[in-house]
Amino acid sequence: GPQLRRTMGIDLKAGGRVKNTQRTAPKSENPYLLLLVKLYRFLARRTDAKFNKIVLKRLFMSRINRPPMSISRVSKFMKSKKEGKIAVVVGTITDDVRVLDCPKLRICALKFTDSARARILRAGGECLTFDQLAMMCPTGEGTVLLRGPKNARESVRHFGAPGASGSHIKPYIRSKGRKFEKARGRRNSRGFKVKA
Repeated sequence: GPQLRRTMGIDLKAGGRVKNTQRTAPKSENPYLLLLVKLYRFLARRTDAKFNKIVLKRLFMSRINRPPMSISRVSKFMKSKKEGKIAVVVGTITDDVRVLDCPKLRICALKFTDSARARILRAGGECLTFDQLAMMCPTGEGTVLLRGPKNARESVRHFGAPGASGSHIKPYIRSKGRKFEKARGRRNSRGFKVKA
């Protein structure tokens, strides 16, 4: 008789046939953000610039995926050949007290902390919003798109198994000291030490 074909079933509990997992709109209800999304949806559709598509995608992102960026980091990326260009960060710009003299920067961002904004303006720079940027550079020409360090969060240090061989994962402990997770597996005098 005809051969029966065996096919795998779908694990519905695990999500079934989930194809599109990226966001198509922001979760936030912030009316100003939603207006920017409207603007960049239009620009992404009506211009061929990849810049607008990337900005739109980043406007949808969660706060964890829109990490803040300090003035010092922006100035490092904008050195030398990028003079006169506009740094674009879909996120927050923060101040850095370790930087003594802030260079003249033109930055477009979703948000600036008060101290960061004051320092940029004092240095003769500019703090732009995305609607101003859309008027000035509708295709993103003359801009440098930057991102903050996503894995700089303290919680990322705890991801993984702290006891595993070769891992430098930070354990969840009350404090660091002789009495806290310093026995077997942590030093040679107590059985053995896990080698890195």
